[in-house]
Amino acid sequence: MAHRLRTPEGKRIYGLRKQTPEPVFGIIKSVLGSRQFLLRGLDNVQGEWSLVTMAWNMKRMFALNTAI
Repeated sequence: MAHRLRTPEGKRIYGLRKQTPEPVFGIIKSVLGSRQFLLRGLDNVQGEWSLVTMAWNMKRMFALNTAI
């Protein structure tokens, strides 16, 4: 692995790991600060994710409303 990371192709491929799969997840992670779940258990995590997505949707609605 160390050898692969020293090659230009290996650096390029490994650098792709830094990309955010979708901008929404990147914004949720960076702007909203939700980098990990604070609760345990599927029901608790689903509830926490619902709150995070609701906050994202409210932020987006506010941004779109003020742009008019």
